[in-house]
Amino acid sequence: MALPFYPLVFMNLLFAATTLCLARPSRASAAATVAAAVLWIFGNGPLEGDILWKLNSSHGLTVSDLLSAVALGIAIWGFHRGAVDAPSASASEAADD
Repeated sequence: MALPFYPLVFMNLLFAATTLCLARPSRASAAATVAAAVLWIFGNGPLEGDILWKLNSSHGLTVSDLLSAVALGIAIWGFHRGAVDAPSASASEAADD
């Protein structure tokens, strides 16, 4: 009965980190999203779903793997937004003058 418990926890972590990255994009939220996406790739066993692309007899791309791909895309966007929105040291020094 405990078999799907941990994958569900990992999926909720992935959704929470991705939502945080979308709501408040920063380098920290992007790093949390990347960590959750990597954890999801390795921990999604019982929830994988259908195989979309078969690499060999024991490996392939599944439906749940696409969640990590989307999360990584959001993390890249969040990292970029966090870098653009963060004030640089030279800009704050110029404002003080």
